[in-house]
Amino acid sequence: MSTAVKMDEDAKSKLEELQAEIRLKTGKKVTQQELLSTLIQSAVNSRAEFIDSFRDGPTALNETELEEFNQGTIASGVETTEDDIDDILYG
Repeated sequence: MSTAVKMDEDAKSKLEELQAEIRLKTGKKVTQQELLSTLIQSAVNSRAEFIDSFRDGPTALNETELEEFNQGTIASGVETTEDDIDDILYG
């Protein structure tokens, strides 16, 4: 059973461009329904990446950013416990 999906003209145009490019490069004619199903499956297969694409701003630090962050930290040789932190913060 098919269900209609509403989309704006820009999305419809991009879907048609993808459809045409697939036909041009593979010689295979795919319907827009097949194309949408494949796009959905691709999003499901890389669920975390897809969900992150909806977040505002960066989602995680890359290796270079992690190294830069860690360069600013030092080890004082003194172990701090949760009780020490509570005493400092709350007296």
